[in-house]
Amino acid sequence: MESGPAIFTGSVFALFGGGLLLWTAVRLRQRAPVAHGVHPVASAAVAAFAGTSALLLAVWCFTRT
Repeated sequence: MESGPAIFTGSVFALFGGGLLLWTAVRLRQRAPVAHGVHPVASAAVAAFAGTSALLLAVWCFTRT
């Protein structure tokens, strides 16, 4: 019974992290700003860190099932 919430949470983290990394990669490839009003390198680094962290949290949640 406890594995249901872990699977749901892991799925949410995986979708968010993967989507954020994909979106960041597309924006960088198009040479478009990742976040308006922020230094391009800093915004790309923060977005990549957040996406990677979300994917790592998803893996951690999936190992708890």
